[in-house]
Amino acid sequence: MPQVEITIGGRSFEVACQEGEEAFLHAAAGMLDHEASALASQIGRLSESRMLLMAGLMLADKTAGLEDRLKAAERLAADLRGQVQSLETRAVPEPERVEVPVVPQEVTETLAELAARAESLADEIEERAAG
Repeated sequence: MPQVEITIGGRSFEVACQEGEEAFLHAAAGMLDHEASALASQIGRLSESRMLLMAGLMLADKTAGLEDRLKAAERLAADLRGQVQSLETRAVPEPERVEVPVVPQEVTETLAELAARAESLADEIEERAAG
């Protein structure tokens, strides 16, 4: 069983762990050390047992908050999955018929004739004004 040296709150500890769990132990010790260092900077010198107790309680509080958030996220995910499933099983609505009005050919031709006359009159007025 490997022996790992960890440092928490400026104090070194020799801890045994299972083979292959050294990295996990170092990560956990780093989290505990972070909390212990924050305590030491706020409160000052604490006994070893008091420091570890307080740091452990702070981590437990953070963990409980994260568990609450995880449960809320899981409930939301379940609700959203239900909504998606409901939408996927709902019948596809019939396509809506949209009618687009069409301008009759006679109206288009009449408008073209009026536009041509208006341009012709405008040209005639410009010629008279220039001359």
